[in-house]
Amino acid sequence: MKLDRLMWGIILLFIGGVLLLENFGVITFYWRNVWSFWPVFLIIAGLNILFNKNNSQTGSIISIGVLVVALSFLFYRGQQVPERGSWWGRQFKKDVDINIEHNNDDDDDDNNSDTSFNHLSLSEPFVAADNAKKTVLNISGGGISFNLDGETDELINADVKKKHGNFSLKKLLTDSATVLTFQMDDKKNKWNFGDGGNDVNFKLNKEANWDILMKLGAGEANFDFADYKVRTFRFDGGAAALDIKFGDLLPITDVIVKSGVADVKINVPANSGCRIKTKTGLSAKDFDGFEKLSDGVYETSNYKISTKKIFINLDGGLSNFEVSRY
Repeated sequence: MKLDRLMWGIILLFIGGVLLLENFGVITFYWRNVWSFWPVFLIIAGLNILFNKNNSQTGSIISIGVLVVALSFLFYRGQQVPERGSWWGRQFKKDVDINIEHNNDDDDDDNNSDTSFNHLSLSEPFVAADNAKKTVLNISGGGISFNLDGETDELINADVKKKHGNFSLKKLLTDSATVLTFQMDDKKNKWNFGDGGNDVNFKLNKEANWDILMKLGAGEANFDFADYKVRTFRFDGGAAALDIKFGDLLPITDVIVKSGVADVKINVPANSGCRIKTKTGLSAKDFDGFEKLSDGVYETSNYKISTKKIFINLDGGLSNFEVSRY
């Protein structure tokens, strides 16, 4: 048996075994814990290429041994409860901060925990004359937790709680669009998985027609677009956690997600017809309420008759994709 097939077989058995144990409640597995170790798969792939060419039995044993040790570590790490201090658990920490904000006795402690962060507010005004155009929002960065924190009378407001990096918000007017570019200029921390990340809370104007294009090296995004007119949402990224909710205010919404290692949850309204196309490699898929039409194609039962439609394209190497209806 060829080494590459044997190694991929072991990886598939590992993923399938974890999913099976998790589905039966034998273990609780936190996939977000293992995303930061995704470079181990590059090491494994390199060993596979190196020893497969030489057809060395010793090399094959070494490769398989490294793979088994790495998967054993990931199995152990995945069962650990995520630390609240990491940017994966940042949202939980925010909820706690909100609950204790009105307790005067804890004000000093809360302020002290925030001393290592700098706050920055960026915004662009809403111009009614430009609203006939589409509004394109380009977002890029890494090691960031993004959240949608309600609406604003301005076109956009970004409240940044930063620990590193330089952030900017720029506006460009074209004949057909208002183009906003929000970015972090910090290449060194683009793939930062540590607990020193940044938080960005967006407020968006509900009158605008949004096209949102997001490039995220590593991080998380929690966007509830149910009350916003989002025509396009496109995500390109590496190791990330996405939790996105869409509404039915427009006749057509396009959702495109391309990821390396990600945990992706998408919520769509039940009265909208939805079609999913996937190209997902070793990714796990859970499409509740969808019918499988063919390999990689899924639809809701009301897709053909619905006047509101959502098209979802998913492309991931080793990710977890969930699409549900509400």
